[in-house]
Parts: sequence; structure tokens; C-alpha cells
Amino acid sequence: MNPEFAIELLKTMIFQALTIAAPILLTAMVVGLAISLFQAVTTIHEQTLAFVPKALAVIGILLLLLPWIVRSLIDFTTAVFMKMPQVAH
Repeated sequence: MNPEFAIELLKTMIFQALTIAAPILLTAMVVGLAISLFQAVTTIHEQTLAFVPKALAVIGILLLLLPWIVRSLIDFTTAVFMKMPQVAH
């Protein structure tokens, strides 16, 4: 395995991880910001009020994006397996 191939593989892995994690993290961030704004306006500081909607939103986005995530991971794994002969040289 040459260094260029290893760097390319690592770069692709990091990009794949960021692409999959970004929608989930953005959803949690937006819901958390909305809940924080609501708590600041109403002066309600209940801890479960911040956690439950965020957890439900993340579960919802995971269920919505699960087919895309699985397809993306399968495509990435297939591409890595196709490049395996290059690793041996």
C-alpha cells in the first residue's frame, strides 16, 4: 500500500463519516437551540424539556434517513473492497 492510497482512503472515510453524521448533529443542534430559546423566553428550566424533544428529533431523523445511510455505507464498503487489489501492490 502506497502512502497516496492510504491518504485517499482516510480522506474518503472522514468525508463519509461527516456526511452521515451532519444531518443528525444539525437536527439536534437546531432543536436544542429552539428549546433553549423557548426556555429563555418562558423562564422554564426543566431538564427533561431540553432532552426529550431533542431525543425524539434525533430518532425521527435517524428513521427518516436510515435507507440513505445504509445505502451510503454499502456503497462505501463496496468501493473499499473493489480497491483491495491495490492494497496488495
